[in-house]
Amino acid sequence: MKKFKKIVSSPITTAAAFVLAAGLLLFSSIGGARAALTYFSEDYETNIQLHEIGITLLENGQPVEGEETLLKHLLEEDEVLKLGKAYPEELHVYNSGVINEYIRVNIHKYWLDENDEKIPELSPGLIDLHLVNLGTDWLLDENASTEERTVLYYNKLLNSENGTVPFADCLTIKGGVASKVKETRQTSGIYTTITTTYEYDGARFCIEIKADGVQEHNAQDAIWSSWGRRVTVNNGALSLD
Repeated sequence: MKKFKKIVSSPITTAAAFVLAAGLLLFSSIGGARAALTYFSEDYETNIQLHEIGITLLENGQPVEGEETLLKHLLEEDEVLKLGKAYPEELHVYNSGVINEYIRVNIHKYWLDENDEKIPELSPGLIDLHLVNLGTDWLLDENASTEERTVLYYNKLLNSENGTVPFADCLTIKGGVASKVKETRQTSGIYTTITTTYEYDGARFCIEIKADGVQEHNAQDAIWSSWGRRVTVNNGALSLD
């Protein structure tokens, strides 16, 4: 993290100097290749052909494929990310396979340093991916979710060549990022050196999203075997046990 030092003429006099490289935040997961793009389940090779299961993640109506990442079109060219601003980020899942499926989505949010190492002490809560349609179409698995990880299940059978309703609609990096500071003082003779550091200075936020699915046939057992989650499927509707 970057630091800015101010030397003052007496131990009593204080001065504050703040530096925030907010522009670095715009790199988020751009170039990170961390979003789960098109996913093909390998769990049921003995039951079905692999090519029959297909999951495509859609971002603002566009498929995210290959090595592309989420947030690719979040900002206009030369635009600087603004703290507290809600950017459109509509996310849903499309069944690109040839069989009907049940869908799960895993969302991970965290901060990285300049070496792409995770910074666990920085709060994922300041990365606000606004979730929608919870309780009506998407079920939040509270037992499996943490501040960093969110697990969602689509509560309907997703037919081939159909898409879910969105599970997110916008992304905001909360303004609280700019208020997280710490100050240290070091006195030598009549001089005091005050170092004020923004805790998020130089950090990059990252969002990983992985969508996967299992086949309709024998879905309850398939979901338990594949995802380790007990569910009930009744007339095509999925509920968490």
